[in-house]
Amino acid sequence: MGSQGRVRPTLATPRMVLEPMRPEHLPHLVDLDGDPEVMRHLIGRARTAEEARAHWRPFCERTAADRHGLGFWVGFADGDFVGWWDASPPLPVTDRVPSTAEVGWRLRRQRWGGGLATEGARAVLEHCFVTVGLLRVTAETMAVNQASRGVMRKLGMRHVRTEVREWDDPLPSAEQGEVVYEITREEWLGFGPTAES
Repeated sequence: MGSQGRVRPTLATPRMVLEPMRPEHLPHLVDLDGDPEVMRHLIGRARTAEEARAHWRPFCERTAADRHGLGFWVGFADGDFVGWWDASPPLPVTDRVPSTAEVGWRLRRQRWGGGLATEGARAVLEHCFVTVGLLRVTAETMAVNQASRGVMRKLGMRHVRTEVREWDDPLPSAEQGEVVYEITREEWLGFGPTAES
C-alpha cells in the first residue's frame, strides 16, 4: 500500500499542538539552540544565531518526507513554543514507503521535567505506527544523557546497543558511547512474543 498524497499532519496531545516545521518557525529554533544547556549533549555549546539559522533553514524548507507523513514538528502549549520532535526516515527519501524511522526531540529548558518530551514523542510514535504503518522506530543519544534515556524507557523503547564512535572534537563523556533504543510496531500496539497470531 502506498502513501501517495499523504502529508505530515498536525498532531494533538493533551497539552500541546505539534505543527509541521516550516520556515516561519525558524526564530524559535534559533532561540532554542542558543541555550548551552539544551545543546550540552549535542555540540557541547550554544549555537550562534547564524549557525542555528544555517542548520535549521534546510529542515524548515525540506518537505520530501511529507509524502510519507514524516519529518519534523514544532510543539506549542497555550500558544507558547515548547520544542521540536521528529520522525525521520532513512535518507535519501524515495517514493518507497519506509519501514523504519528515527525519532528525536529537543525542548526549551524552561519546559524540562514536566513530561512534555514524552507526551510529544508518544504522539509521534502513535502516528508512525498507526497512521504511517512503520514497523520499527529507533532513537539515540549519548550514554550519559539520562534525561533522554528516561523518555525512551517511558515510551517502551528497549536499549539495543551502545556504540563508541570516533569524533573530531569529542564531548565530555563521549568515551561512554552513544546508546541506541528501539521499539517495534507490535510492541507499541501491545503484542508480546506470546500473543496469538
